[in-house]
Amino acid sequence: MTDVLAAPAEPVELAIGGMTCAACAARVERKLNKLDGVTATVNYATEHATVALSAPVPVQRLIAQVEGAGYQAREIARDDREEGPDRVRALWRRLVVALLAGVPLADLSVTLALVPSLRFPGWQWVLLALTVPVVTWCAWPFHAKALRAARHGTGSMDILVSLGVVAASGWSVYTMFGQSADAHADGVWGLILQPAGSMYLDVAAGVTIFVLAGRMFEARAKHAAGSALRALAQIGARDVVTLEENGAERRIPVAELRVGDRFVVRPGDTVATDGVVETGACAIDASAMTGESQPVEVTAGDAVVGGTVALGGRLVVRTERVGADTQLAQLVRLVERAQSAKADVQRLADRIAAVFVPVVLALAALTLGGWLLGGAPLEKAVSCALAVLIIACPCALGLATPTALLVASGRGAQLGVFIKGHQALESAKAIDTVVLDKTGTLTTGTMSVTALEAADGVSRAEVLAAAAAVENASEHGVGRAIVELAREELGTVGEAEDFRALSGLGVSGRVDRHEVLVGSVRLVRTEIGTVPPGLDSRRQQWETDGHTAVAVAIDGRVCAVFALADTVRPSAAGAVAELRALGLRTVMLTGDNESTARAVAAEVGIDEVVAEVLPADKASAIARLRAEGRVVAMVGDGINDGPALAGADLGMALVSGTDVAVGACDLILMRTDLSVVPAAVRLARATLRTIRGNLRWAFGYNVAALPLAAAGLLNPLIAGAAMALSSLFVVSNSLRLRRFEQAEVSTVEHSAHSAQY
Repeated sequence: MTDVLAAPAEPVELAIGGMTCAACAARVERKLNKLDGVTATVNYATEHATVALSAPVPVQRLIAQVEGAGYQAREIARDDREEGPDRVRALWRRLVVALLAGVPLADLSVTLALVPSLRFPGWQWVLLALTVPVVTWCAWPFHAKALRAARHGTGSMDILVSLGVVAASGWSVYTMFGQSADAHADGVWGLILQPAGSMYLDVAAGVTIFVLAGRMFEARAKHAAGSALRALAQIGARDVVTLEENGAERRIPVAELRVGDRFVVRPGDTVATDGVVETGACAIDASAMTGESQPVEVTAGDAVVGGTVALGGRLVVRTERVGADTQLAQLVRLVERAQSAKADVQRLADRIAAVFVPVVLALAALTLGGWLLGGAPLEKAVSCALAVLIIACPCALGLATPTALLVASGRGAQLGVFIKGHQALESAKAIDTVVLDKTGTLTTGTMSVTALEAADGVSRAEVLAAAAAVENASEHGVGRAIVELAREELGTVGEAEDFRALSGLGVSGRVDRHEVLVGSVRLVRTEIGTVPPGLDSRRQQWETDGHTAVAVAIDGRVCAVFALADTVRPSAAGAVAELRALGLRTVMLTGDNESTARAVAAEVGIDEVVAEVLPADKASAIARLRAEGRVVAMVGDGINDGPALAGADLGMALVSGTDVAVGACDLILMRTDLSVVPAAVRLARATLRTIRGNLRWAFGYNVAALPLAAAGLLNPLIAGAAMALSSLFVVSNSLRLRRFEQAEVSTVEHSAHSAQY
């Protein structure tokens, strides 16, 4: 690998080999963080390290630092092959050999322990012959990693396993030639407490089998936990039919597409990359990207996203983003980094696991010494010390949090909830208030003019032409609605000079040497002073009915008022009801007037409304709620929502939102159906419940098992089985999150973001 400097802005992803427990992950993390300019997070479940660099650091230096700690590392390329299946197969081969030798060994050991009269000359050597391949080749991964850790003066779970296997085997060889080899267990209960006459060969083989099985199922579970992310990464097209300038078609790999190229999408084809439809119309299935079951109709001028599927019709699409810049690639990286991130609760578990191994070694030594000082036979003391070594596996503790978070982020991606960091899940669990933006969030954001009232002596066409000319330079939803009406009625739209956007209030400009102002009544009153009584009366009536009123002033005189309506999303009322059923307080935040805001709030079931808030004040409104002791989630989509999203405890941005909104949020909601909001909250709660259950088991298991082992109440073989089963329990409990379901999506809406007047 060349000694390339990693760009400070782009985190380096490393695959870490040789980690066997959370203590290993904590050790690698500490080593990396000792380098200047490095902030590293190591995840035991994913076996990845995410290294953020505040200064250029050679990638080879990072790898050398990891190797100096006794582990392997390599940089992860974007096209790296998944290693999970290879690891599972390698573990499976060792497990098969261990079972073929270990099962007869266990049967023979139990039989000879219960019925000593069946012992034959040289029976010990038969047991030893069956044991050797298990405790050498099959257990070699544990021995190799234990030796590597010992060379670097560090502890790991493999040291406990390797010491247990070696000690059991060595003690058995010693006792084979002594009188203690003739001892036998006192019935089945004696066998459970102490195996065949202090012959621990079956214990050594059994522990190897249990740990290998646990590692194999753990590797399979990790692979399964990342299946949602892999499926997301693989939905993209592999090749594409491009359209040349002369109309000829040519099939090329997607990697060769460039911005500005045109490509063809036929029925059943996967859209190759992000672009804009030039010609054609069809329904697009976006379920693989967003989880929405209903197709979306697109036509010329509409944006399409790579990874979606055309259901009918032929499209010609002009490429806008390729490769790593596409929405699909960005979302995959988003989930990968979220899975590599570390929650606060996991950091606590890592700190405990880091000191766990030396504590266990000390406890095993104390157990051995305590039994010997108490006058117990050497066999009993060794048995108890072995049980302590074997049962004290910190794997369950290390897997408790990251496996649940890994599964949750993958399942969330399938449902259209993209988690930018695991802190978002912890925040989502704690929220008690949900603030929802109105325009573009609770409503579709697509405004339409429902009425136009002109003052006496002013023609409708004159007002419409002037207002549309000014609004033609605006991207605001209200402006687009006025321009669309002008095109329908007048055929053309003029251009304004000296255009000026007044954030959250309106726009102004000069049209045919006339000064034109279009905006809220509040703006007009500030700039002009008064609104004619007739127009003001009509404006009040419209706002009472839930419409947005916009006034038009020409040369300092208010001469018309527009009424506009924004359609409430069909899913809004159901989503609000579900949020309230979850015990959450709901608040609507909008820059619209009080009457319109109240009408929309009543329609969707929200009682609390904060209206007529300028974009700059939205974050202040969030801050006031937090000052009251509320834990606040903000749901928005527009540029003006960015500060509020960033200021909330949890920011949720609809995918229709702008880059500013998406960049400021914690969760990206890919659905236009608002049921995704309560679904995200329920997923977070389910994940945190799973993590708490995992940690209770992991801590409780060690708290209960270690004293039992030290007291001589656990056979080392039983201890090995319990250790393996504890890890399997944690992993299988986390995998239940794969079955998390979102409420059925009943509608699909087209939405567009807009700021508010």
